[in-house]
Amino acid sequence: MESWTPRVLSVVRIVTALLFMEHGLMKLIHFPVPQPGVPDPLPALLIAAAVIEIGGGILLTLGLFTRVAAFICSGQMAVAYFTAHLPTSFWPGINGGGEAILYSFFFLYLVFAGPGTWSLDALRQRTPG
Repeated sequence: MESWTPRVLSVVRIVTALLFMEHGLMKLIHFPVPQPGVPDPLPALLIAAAVIEIGGGILLTLGLFTRVAAFICSGQMAVAYFTAHLPTSFWPGINGGGEAILYSFFFLYLVFAGPGTWSLDALRQRTPG
């Protein structure tokens, strides 16, 4: 089982990044649908969040500049939790912030764990030059 850890890390990174990217796409271009509870037109802070979610999601899906992208995405999710969710209620089940907490801590984990075996970062390390 342990030999599969880097591969499973890659799969979890890819799936999480695609789900994260979807939030940005829902905010910015309403794909596949508009994100519920998000105003239209978007305020500047939500445009910045959408750009981080889409750009970070792409980089994390590819496993490119993973540690830096994960650090930025983790911070963005922490800011989202403390500014948008926590003021509503302390409890994530009530304030809807559970997903933001999970994203923030998973991306923080990637900062330290790296992207796993199946990533462009791993390919760049194997390539001489």
